[in-house]
Amino acid sequence: MPQMSPLFWLNLFLLFMLSLMLFLTINYFMNQKKKKHPPLHNPLTFTKSWKW
Repeated sequence: MPQMSPLFWLNLFLLFMLSLMLFLTINYFMNQKKKKHPPLHNPLTFTKSWKW
């Protein structure tokens, strides 16, 4: 089996790095950002009256 020259290793490395960067970029931008809607009603708050 012939050995690869250093230039081919560099090309292979660049190919893998480019594909990784492309994959990460696509995954980042494919995420749908959910809009935060304001609550329809106020949440109930319970107050405790402390008797000392």
